[in-house]
Amino acid sequence: MCRAVNECMPEEVMVKSMTGFGRYETEGCDYKISVEIKSVNHRYCDLSVKQPKKFSVFENDIRNIVKQYAVRGKIDIFISYDDYSASSSSVRYNHSVAKGYVDAIKHASEEFGIEECLTASMLARFPEVVTLEDAGKDASGEFDIVQDAVHKACQRFIETREREGEDLYNDIKAKLEGIKVLTGQIEERSPQIVAEYRQKLMDKVAELTSDTKIDEGVLATEIIVFADKICVDEETVRLRSHIANMENTLAKGEPAGRKLDFIAQEMNREANTILSKANDASLSGMAIDLKTGIEKIREQIQNIE
Repeated sequence: MCRAVNECMPEEVMVKSMTGFGRYETEGCDYKISVEIKSVNHRYCDLSVKQPKKFSVFENDIRNIVKQYAVRGKIDIFISYDDYSASSSSVRYNHSVAKGYVDAIKHASEEFGIEECLTASMLARFPEVVTLEDAGKDASGEFDIVQDAVHKACQRFIETREREGEDLYNDIKAKLEGIKVLTGQIEERSPQIVAEYRQKLMDKVAELTSDTKIDEGVLATEIIVFADKICVDEETVRLRSHIANMENTLAKGEPAGRKLDFIAQEMNREANTILSKANDASLSGMAIDLKTGIEKIREQIQNIE
């Protein structure tokens, strides 16, 4: 029997990947059970259970167990149960099913004028003509063993998700540090562009008028208009806020892949605005690097639960 759910549940880690694999196998004197769980990325929690027909009534129980461990991902669960007991199953010939196949083949032969060459061995291979049936063993008692095996396979499954999640966390944190550096460079470069523009404007006016005296009021107005067009202060402030939000979300240890993706979209929006305002080759280059870094973060976030 499995322990209580709270005792079976794994401890939370910072980040879990949606990619994982877990396998558990147990064997007794008259049985062998194998449980295999694997998952890939998916927007929602998409569970698929393949198990012996005798346990189909318990499929919802299997799903509920797995949902205790995983919130998102396309998860496939494969369960095999080998019963070695001599009286575990019996062969049954289903007469009505066999008669239906024979009648259908005769009808097709008469309708299309084709030769009928059905043999007993061919008929026995048709679905449900010959079946193995349980000889009466209590399936619920066997399922207790299966349930415990599923829990243990889930624990191994989560371990792989956690290991990959740790790698994702470290990679995203490193990339966020790079985004911070670029943001600082943009903040430093923006006022320099205004100063350079002011000097270029003064030099151009002096060149055209041959007059060293320039109307400071007109010059100040022109510079203010230019500075307003290229100002990215609001964008960098919001960008830093989004970075902090993403770091805090990563550190909470909760499934938050969708939220992280939304934050990354907002970061990309600010980067797009900065690029559109860039009136300088170096600032444009920084903005492009910024967008590239954010896109790399978004790619990694797609793997997070």
